[in-house]
Amino acid sequence: MKKWSQWMMLGSFAFVAACVTINVYFPAAEVESAAEEMVKDIFGESEDKEIKDEQSSTTGWQWQQVVEAINPVSWVIGTAHAQANIDVSSPAISTLHGRIKSRFEGALKAQLDGQTVGLTKDGLVAVVDASKLGLKDRQVVNKMVADENRDRNALYREIAVANGHPEWEDQIREAFVKQWTAQAKSGWKYQNASGQWQTK
Repeated sequence: MKKWSQWMMLGSFAFVAACVTINVYFPAAEVESAAEEMVKDIFGESEDKEIKDEQSSTTGWQWQQVVEAINPVSWVIGTAHAQANIDVSSPAISTLHGRIKSRFEGALKAQLDGQTVGLTKDGLVAVVDASKLGLKDRQVVNKMVADENRDRNALYREIAVANGHPEWEDQIREAFVKQWTAQAKSGWKYQNASGQWQTK
């Protein structure tokens, strides 16, 4: 009986340790927040929307604090996950961010507005309807899409590498996919989870 209780205690400690590892391993909330701010900057969100989003974010944070306060597991493992940070300030990330923003302001926004190009389910862009383009314009748009996708793929990879976890790339991409779609303008095309084109 004594051995059984010792095994139960060791099992409990292992469970708690696993919870701590999961919470610290990937800072999902911080990555999502960083993706949200980066996409907001690229898309040039209005000040009013930023204030509204900030108020919404504050409300969400307050509810998170309440949930953690009444969760018995939080009493044991603490809030280690809340102290994780994500670094998006490396020179490579800044360069990629700048290129994506410049391309959006220069040509990509017009193609998204015209529904010629849409947002894909894997965080990239693709030509939706090439028939709207003449042959010369088609070549220009195809090059723009290729350049944009190269930079977006590099951005997800660089954020993972800059934070010392290359294996986070897919999760970082998922956070950006969510933000590209959530912040898309009315009338833009985007792919749902099964790859079908829909209109925002």
